[in-house]
Amino acid sequence: MPDREQCVLGPLLDHWATHAPDRVFAVFEDGVQWTWSQAREEVRGAAQALQALGVSAGQKVLSWLPNGKAAFLAWFGSNYLGAIYVPINTSYRGNLLAHVIRNSGARLMLCHSGLADRLKDVDLADLDSIVVVGGDVPDIAVGGRTLLPESVLRGDPQKLNGSAGIQPWDTHGIIYTSGTTGPSKGVLTSYLQVWTTGLACYGYIDRDDRMLINLPMFHVGGTTSIYAVLARGASFVLVDGFDSRNFWSQIKGLGCTTTAGLIGVMAEFLAKAEPSPDEKNNPLRMVTLAPVTPQTVKLAERYDFSYLTGFNMTEVSVPLIADINTRAFGSCGKPRTGVQCRLVDVNDMEVADGEAGELILRTDLPWAMTTGYNGMPEATAKAWRNGWFHTGDVFRKDAQGNFYFVDRAKDAIRRRGENISSLEVEREVMAHPSVLEAAAIPVPNPAGEDEVMVIVAPKPGATIDPMDLVQFLIPRMAHFMVPRYVRILPALPKTPTNKVQKAELRKEAVTADTWDREAAGIVLKREKFR
Repeated sequence: MPDREQCVLGPLLDHWATHAPDRVFAVFEDGVQWTWSQAREEVRGAAQALQALGVSAGQKVLSWLPNGKAAFLAWFGSNYLGAIYVPINTSYRGNLLAHVIRNSGARLMLCHSGLADRLKDVDLADLDSIVVVGGDVPDIAVGGRTLLPESVLRGDPQKLNGSAGIQPWDTHGIIYTSGTTGPSKGVLTSYLQVWTTGLACYGYIDRDDRMLINLPMFHVGGTTSIYAVLARGASFVLVDGFDSRNFWSQIKGLGCTTTAGLIGVMAEFLAKAEPSPDEKNNPLRMVTLAPVTPQTVKLAERYDFSYLTGFNMTEVSVPLIADINTRAFGSCGKPRTGVQCRLVDVNDMEVADGEAGELILRTDLPWAMTTGYNGMPEATAKAWRNGWFHTGDVFRKDAQGNFYFVDRAKDAIRRRGENISSLEVEREVMAHPSVLEAAAIPVPNPAGEDEVMVIVAPKPGATIDPMDLVQFLIPRMAHFMVPRYVRILPALPKTPTNKVQKAELRKEAVTADTWDREAAGIVLKREKFR
């Protein structure tokens, strides 16, 4: 177990402000830069302001803010006091927003002015105070609460009272899951967990590195990347979201040697850029990305950077890590030191190599994974049954010990007695030259099982003909995997962390604009061999 000085936010910030006071720590999108000593003063000022608003160790502070200085100070100021940082997805509204506010039990919220209007018709539960950040206080009625101006967050570092003596096992934050498959669960994360995750994912960085952080701070990727920078004494550039049009100008103009990650279609968007003669002339040296495919390897070679991949989710701490520049396409690597990994069936019995099973985990150090879900004891007990954390993700392991992601257990499709991986269907669909992105989902069949449906979006300038797509797939996959339904959208709905919102697609299911293969006269059956 590391000492608190090694992994707790306040002592880490104090350490670097003392030992590297004039080195740049934080760079924001508006051009403002803070050295370590400046950042510490800003954080202590924010902490004192929160203290004046009644916040103390162990209390929760809701942060409903986009990436920027205010979101950074909400987090660091809260943790400096020993309070619990609770960021909210800026896409939330309505019942989902009310659920998070209620589940958190927080009494104070820092809310961006552009989001305040969404609070008008929402149950605010235990909230007493709402501070409006990033603009004027709007003239609206919000559940009888008084909206406070941003000026109340300008505190005096000299008036900050004492230290809470926070320990590695204390709760640093509650990070809500993306809510792609149901109501968001508040994942309780300790200081040790966020520190472990950051160093497992970005352990290659040192004091001379600068990380471009374009993942949202309400996402585990946004928090753990900043925490890795904090732990290593490096620096970061914080921007509000990934944009392929200015990614390279940010990397080059701000001297970024790494980035918080290229996840899913982010790498594809970069690969579409027209070639230029000076592509390799950039400071990027290492990137965490997923998944590793021939296309992402080509991207790394094109821009001359190395890459690392693995597997993580909000509840854990990067249990699987691959070798740098692995060519094991689709692999998430092997268990890292300090983590036990098993693949099991529905009865928690271990499956043989090559067979699909749910990944379950334990860590040698306590507190290196979540202790559970805030206010959800039944969900916690279900996830931690039999003394192992159940990820809900299905993997296969090869004879060399490499783990390969198969599917979310909830996204598996069962058709005519066959279990189908939605990921495998999506991979084949995306091999079509006109398809940019795809999601495979089950839709109900009157017989009681599923039909396969794919929702696809075309590449820029391309069109997708459903008949042509199905004809393309027939020789590439088993007959029972070929989608019956094809729906074409300009783009797939996503969370701000670029996860496809399959729950929304399943809710809509077969729509009026969906093409039906069987209605078009294409019925596929198992080949019979005599």
